[in-house]
Amino acid sequence: MRWIDPPTTAVQIERRIAAWQAKHPYRKRSVPVPMAEISLNLQHAVVAAEDARFYQHHGFDWIQVQKVVETDLARHRLGRGASTITQQLVKNLFLGTERSIIRKGVEFTLVPVMEALLPKKRILELYLNVIEWGPGVYGAQAACEFWYHVPAAKLGREESARLAAIIPNPLKRTPSRENEYSVDILERLRQMGW
Repeated sequence: MRWIDPPTTAVQIERRIAAWQAKHPYRKRSVPVPMAEISLNLQHAVVAAEDARFYQHHGFDWIQVQKVVETDLARHRLGRGASTITQQLVKNLFLGTERSIIRKGVEFTLVPVMEALLPKKRILELYLNVIEWGPGVYGAQAACEFWYHVPAAKLGREESARLAAIIPNPLKRTPSRENEYSVDILERLRQMGW
């Protein structure tokens, strides 16, 4: 994975099987591109939205985990997760979308290996090229073409924030409806100096 892009992922296989079982048509859109062909706007928006401390941690953001646990305890319910980009990449590549303690255990063992073997730039490049951005839409290039009809290299700041906003739920969210969250991402970008 250091030099070769994966031809498919666990999530992509899961989606294809689900479509087959439901007897729905399935079309995979995926065009892996090098990091140089992905707009800095999109790179920064995704990091700001998904894992602001991506460049400071080694696969697990224990500070963010602590904040989430404190919030969950105060609210007396489970809320959002604290998964890092590396954790999400491992999940996408190898584990699929099913939530379980076993999956978390496997993820916990694979994340340090991924961080040890791959530089951060490659982890982000793989992540941007394999994650789901809509039904059958995988990777930044396919997402930019599908949603905005432009190559990933040409995506502007606001469009990047809107695309980053759909990552948590790409099958239900659309960039045009992500007004509030995209404004929040733009503010995070400003605070991070991007």
